[in-house]
Amino acid sequence: MFEKVLIANRGEIALRIHRACREMGIRTVAVHSTADDNAMHVRLADESVCIGPPPARDSYLNIPAILSAAAITGADAIHPGLGFLAESADFAAMVEEHGFTFIGPSAEHIRLMGDKVTAKRAAVALGIPVVPGSAGGVADAAAAAEAAAQIGYPVLVKAAGGGGGRGMRVARNLEELEIAVPQAQGEAKAFFGNGEVYLERYLGKPRHIEVQILADGQGGVIHLGERDCSLQRKHQKILEETPSPALNVAERQQLLTTATDAMRKLGYKSAGTIEFLYQDGAFFFIEMNTRLQVEHPISEMVSGIDIVREQIRIADGAPLGYRQEEVRLAGHAIECRINAENPETFAPSPGCVSSYHVPGGLGVRVDSALYQGYTVPPQYDSLVAKLVVHGTSRNECLMRLRRALEEYVIGGIETTIPLHQRLVAAADFINGDYDIHWLERFLTRR
Repeated sequence: MFEKVLIANRGEIALRIHRACREMGIRTVAVHSTADDNAMHVRLADESVCIGPPPARDSYLNIPAILSAAAITGADAIHPGLGFLAESADFAAMVEEHGFTFIGPSAEHIRLMGDKVTAKRAAVALGIPVVPGSAGGVADAAAAAEAAAQIGYPVLVKAAGGGGGRGMRVARNLEELEIAVPQAQGEAKAFFGNGEVYLERYLGKPRHIEVQILADGQGGVIHLGERDCSLQRKHQKILEETPSPALNVAERQQLLTTATDAMRKLGYKSAGTIEFLYQDGAFFFIEMNTRLQVEHPISEMVSGIDIVREQIRIADGAPLGYRQEEVRLAGHAIECRINAENPETFAPSPGCVSSYHVPGGLGVRVDSALYQGYTVPPQYDSLVAKLVVHGTSRNECLMRLRRALEEYVIGGIETTIPLHQRLVAAADFINGDYDIHWLERFLTRR
């Protein structure tokens, strides 16, 4: 087993990985920017190395600095966490080339699934249904118009190499398409360095449902059920739950079997998430995330399996610690993403945390790197905590979540806790009757 792991990330996910390592008897190295000198993962790690100034490009995206930190501290392996370099095939390859183990999938699989056009082709080859769309990227509005005529309007223009809603536009007719294509190309180029876009049929009321996979690259593949991530604002997930209230037993089994069979054919290794749109009883592949997901804790809560621990074991060459028949998915879990933002305008709210009290009790978990006196820096993502609640039933989980939200106190900055309190009291959410567009409509009501 590894003796020392460098964690190439920050915030709550760096702390989450540190905890898993410590429970396995593995020493940790935290890397950090000067803005994170007092971050909790830096305080708790066995060693820490400052790798640059606050801008991410000069620190958390600075591959030479990270590899140098691993070398001078004698780390055996590097865990990329999520975001930043987690889905960089070049980084994964460089980690291995410099004699360290990358705790994640192969560079080949990251590269394959990192481009949505090639990922879609791979999905077809693996027997996964896909959303009808263009055969590949479209170079300009004329090519897009030709593809859209075959697909049928409305269509979604999507960046081939991005995510998070960047480089994405809806076009309901030719006139809108001629505007949407250059806009999406420009945004994709600015955010991802790749201006390629492609088209997909736009679905009116889909659910966003994903399957959590663990695979050891030795033929062992298991799923930890599905997650419903349909509560989104501007394509950013706000709240996730498992299992999905939308699926029946037959639909769920078909989805999970399709996902696990595909990953076995691919020879995939490590944790991964296959994401689908679901509408009218049909599932369509949209992308695969070759990394740990923000919402992984709800899968851990219903399965009792530590996903990060399994990632580390698999990277060290061990086979999966579980067979599918040994996985017992019990109860219901919901995660609320708590952001340092105004709950109505969503304007960022960095600053000093003047008071901090986390909820507790049976079935309540908080993943956060906050503490009283900590200053949330303005340079990074606004996610500051994940409130995760588990219950024996969805109703019990909802009641527990309401209580936990009432107890959660984060003073000195604005957070989205009040938004989540509104969400869990909404009749549509209580009834499980929502889709990926529901939250946008809900936010216009007062």
